[in-house]
Amino acid sequence: MPPTDLSLFGLILAASPLVQVVMGILLLASVLSWTSIFDRAYMLRQAKRELPRFEEEFWSGRDLAVLYRTLRTATPTGGAAIFCAGFREYTRLQQAAVVSQQALIDGVRRAMRVALNREADRLEARLPFLATVGSSSPYIGLFGTVWGIMSAFQALGQVQQATLHLVAPGIAEALIATAMGLFAAIPAVIAYNRYQHTVQCLINRYDDFVDEFSNILQRQPHQAGATSDPQA
Repeated sequence: MPPTDLSLFGLILAASPLVQVVMGILLLASVLSWTSIFDRAYMLRQAKRELPRFEEEFWSGRDLAVLYRTLRTATPTGGAAIFCAGFREYTRLQQAAVVSQQALIDGVRRAMRVALNREADRLEARLPFLATVGSSSPYIGLFGTVWGIMSAFQALGQVQQATLHLVAPGIAEALIATAMGLFAAIPAVIAYNRYQHTVQCLINRYDDFVDEFSNILQRQPHQAGATSDPQA
């Protein structure tokens, strides 16, 4: 017998157990996807605001030793974290017994690259999950639809006369799985593409800062065992 309640929730409740499991998975994926979308939106917005502020402070001509001491009291992120890693390594190597200028610059660049990779990992967190939801949800929904249609036609084979009234509810409840799959996938794909572009732009600017700061240090006079404060 076809379900008497043809509302959305009625069709979901009347669906076969496997289709209901598929719908539950898609609903959970959608909720987690939207949580990740809002979390990444907040983090990337903060990163885009912090970087210009740090660059303005860095290029203002302020003593970099003072800037370093100010930044390290908090938990620096983005460009500030990369700068602190580089300046800390610069100071450590300057105090070493015998370190050539090139070895010093190479060490500073490696320290900043490590910090840059950490920032990239922090910004890209949860993006793989959005990509997974965006690519797999339509297929999960399609599986639920195919299974629901199969169940509807199997039930239809047990009656003497097939009518649209008998088959329509079963087809409708099966198609809900496809709709839920698309509902989970579309926002995830849009958010992933947008956030991935934003992350790449930020990483490019961090990478430019690594080169610029390295060039500044390259121009500084170097004496092994000395402690020098580079100026921008």
